[in-house]
Amino acid sequence: MKRIYDCSDSSEYLAGMRLARSAIGRGALVVIPTDTVYGIAADAFTPEAVQRLLDAKGRDRQSPPPVLIAGIAALDGLADDVPPPARDLAKAFWPGGLTLILNAQPSLAWDLGETRGTVALRVPSNQVALDLLTETGPLAVSSANRTGMPSAIDALGAEEMLGSSVAVYLDGGAAGIGYEAIGDRPGDTSSTIVDATGFHHNGGKLRIVRNGVISRSQIASIIGDALDETTQTPESESSDGPTIDESPALG
Repeated sequence: MKRIYDCSDSSEYLAGMRLARSAIGRGALVVIPTDTVYGIAADAFTPEAVQRLLDAKGRDRQSPPPVLIAGIAALDGLADDVPPPARDLAKAFWPGGLTLILNAQPSLAWDLGETRGTVALRVPSNQVALDLLTETGPLAVSSANRTGMPSAIDALGAEEMLGSSVAVYLDGGAAGIGYEAIGDRPGDTSSTIVDATGFHHNGGKLRIVRNGVISRSQIASIIGDALDETTQTPESESSDGPTIDESPALG
């Protein structure tokens, strides 16, 4: 059965999107293009689907996936008490290569893993991804690869790693085009991750926890002194701090 759909072809795009919507609706997995790398996506509000995503990657619940949304209008429905500097960053860099870690709305009926009450949000700058997100709502999305393998930058590379664990692959061409590879890894076009959860007990500061395609100077140009001077690596995070999937995606 055909699994990869070329979204540059109108008929394949329509067929692929229809099947992708159906797959998400029944809790199956879909691979989608983003502006950074390819992602493996599941319905964020179906715990079984999120677990299926983690299993496909070979990850455990200690590495919850980020959530992609269709636009900034969804921000306050998913995040609680968004600090003004974080909102300024979202306005400046969404859609694009910025992921914001925020406190999650406590009433949300989802289970992304061991999030410690936080959620990592991003709006991708990719029309195929945005079209699907508009239809499905928020998606839990991690990089389309097996743990320990390089992130896929095209649909074929994703299929080689994930195979039949994914129902539909949407091929939107090469990912990462237009970004300078300035992340923590050679050739890395992953998103920059900024943690805003410590704003109220960190002197009104936001902290970069992963370097990526949005540079520190770009972030500082928007929020100025609200940016912590240090970069907090995953290894240096406190045990009660936010935990997210640190794979180069999205996210």
